[in-house]
Amino acid sequence: MSGGGRPEILFPLFADLTGLEGVGPKTAQALEKAGIATPRDLLFTLPYAVVDRRRRETVQGAAPNQVVTVEVEVGRHVPAARKGRPYRVEVTDAGTTFQLVFFHAREDWLMRQLPPGARRVVSGKLELFDGVAQIVHPDHMLLPHEAEAIPEFEPVYPLTAGVSQRVMGRAAAGALHRAPELAEWIDPALLAREGWPRWREAVEAAHAPEGLGDVSPDARARQRLAYDEFLAHQLTLALARAAARRAKGVATVGTGALKARVLKALPYEMTGAQARAVAEIEADMADPTRMNRLLQGDVGSGKTLVAFLALLTAVEAGGQGVIMAPTEILARQHLESLGPLAEDAHVVIEILTGRDKGKERAAKLAALAAGDIRILVGTHAVFQGDVAFHDLRLAVIDEQHRFGVAQRMELGAKGQAADVLVMTATPIPRSLSLAQYGHMDLSVLDEKPPGRTPVKTALVSAGRLDEVVAHLRTAVAEGRQAYWVCPLVEESEVVDMTAAEERFKQLRAALGEGVVGLVHGQMPHAEKDAAMARFVAGETKVLVATTVIEVGVNVPNATIMVIERAESFGLAQLHQLRGRVGRGAGASTCLLMYQPPLSEGGKRRLEILRETDDGFRISEEDLAMRGAGDVIGTAQSGLPVFRIANVERQTGLLATAQRDARALLEADPRLTSPRGEAARVLLWLMEQDKAIRLISVG
Repeated sequence: MSGGGRPEILFPLFADLTGLEGVGPKTAQALEKAGIATPRDLLFTLPYAVVDRRRRETVQGAAPNQVVTVEVEVGRHVPAARKGRPYRVEVTDAGTTFQLVFFHAREDWLMRQLPPGARRVVSGKLELFDGVAQIVHPDHMLLPHEAEAIPEFEPVYPLTAGVSQRVMGRAAAGALHRAPELAEWIDPALLAREGWPRWREAVEAAHAPEGLGDVSPDARARQRLAYDEFLAHQLTLALARAAARRAKGVATVGTGALKARVLKALPYEMTGAQARAVAEIEADMADPTRMNRLLQGDVGSGKTLVAFLALLTAVEAGGQGVIMAPTEILARQHLESLGPLAEDAHVVIEILTGRDKGKERAAKLAALAAGDIRILVGTHAVFQGDVAFHDLRLAVIDEQHRFGVAQRMELGAKGQAADVLVMTATPIPRSLSLAQYGHMDLSVLDEKPPGRTPVKTALVSAGRLDEVVAHLRTAVAEGRQAYWVCPLVEESEVVDMTAAEERFKQLRAALGEGVVGLVHGQMPHAEKDAAMARFVAGETKVLVATTVIEVGVNVPNATIMVIERAESFGLAQLHQLRGRVGRGAGASTCLLMYQPPLSEGGKRRLEILRETDDGFRISEEDLAMRGAGDVIGTAQSGLPVFRIANVERQTGLLATAQRDARALLEADPRLTSPRGEAARVLLWLMEQDKAIRLISVG
């Protein structure tokens, strides 16, 4: 089967929901609203709890609020004393008498359901009211011979408006009835080691829990099903990676001459992590397939140098390189930091942004097309149609999530299949980088270059504002510079702006005219750039800002970072902001100002920052506290939505799935072996149609 259509064995799972028992058009519509469109979706909607309805002799000795199921003899009816009061029916089991309680019930209906003297099996939550045991509105009241229908353990499903537990249970049973036996796609050794059931058994067990342990993510059946989701996802990423590797690239091999000049001119040695990353990147570039690598490093781990050495490799091989930044300010900053290095190497570097117009732009484009400009720094203006390179070998993209995949493709199209290196300063926890960037190869900078003094972090209550201002006055008098970050008010940028302007006026009054600058999101571009430039040049000493300074700005003389209402920021954001100081040799401080009382989470976040400046540890904590979607911002996170698997809790499982997926494809790139064929069925089952297309074009 080369790609082909959905395998026949899966047809019943992708049929209409209305074919299932008890699912009419209305129920089907309600389920679809909840994202359940096929029997397959029902199979992967698992119960989150289980009710123990095992039969007991008597309710005596049962704990309050426990669900009990007993056979009783119906006694007398006690109608409601007045409107709005409950109707009671006395019943007796093998050990005691208790009451069934009904609100707004009709007497004639109750008499028919529970005639005095008759025997019934009742099941519901036992409550104590004024010392009397009672069940309010029993879940079941059945004749003894019908009571066999009550399951001993009743699964509890997540519900949506218009669908009851009963309907969900029946629909799920119908879907289970259609679940076929599927050939095994999991590596036999792993299956044996974990003691996991086969797929169909796992689905059946997950829908028939026999106690709380069975609804926990660690239950064997659930683990297996979570692993299946991870495996399908990682197979898709691995296929994309394989397809990208098959894409014809150019072998770019440097001479090392330019690189040697730059390293000689540096006042310090590269860290081991930097040297390792450079070697990994050079090996990728020398390979004739296209590089697709993520360079991940914490604030100040020296990513820029690594990227620049990679760009030099492209130049040494006779080609060109481009480095893209998300904003103009950052592009200029790259130019400033790379300019001196380019001079050491005697390489022509130039910048291209949306500002370049007319003759000047035309001259740059001509020089680029002729190959005179060897390294280009730019914003997305580089994507415009009239920008042509002479021989583009490497594209470095700063801050991954600001550039879409489509733009990366366009950029690739500019060169003869240029290699791509993506840099991100957001340390992403290992689990998320596997889920999000599993199709890329990863280089991690986990050491800080020498000569950096760690930033001292302190928590200060908002009541001590005057002390903080006094501290600033002293620092400014000593010639130091400071950032003052205003809180982010989610509702509107206008409110942010007023908060920032108020604080600016207040600090200007306290510290003097011309000492304090201001940047916020509402300012025109040119004003923002000018205010930043004055601060970078050291003309203003204190910069009041909303979070626009979060990414990349480099002012070595700035040694104080004040963050107001720090509890309103996320951990990763606070860590990024703190990384703006401590860039020179001077001792730096970061003051986290908070508004008491702090919530548990707010307190925990600020304490983690005080304890550590290891971005990877911070990102792991952030993930544990906020969940995966929030850490990357779900809207553009590209994170898959798993129905059973949990990225935060099951990192180990995810890593295993990535290894297995890559190993399977190495052994069987076209998935034609029996296990490969089973894996194709898995991809169809998990609706990874993209992956199927990748095999069929492959």
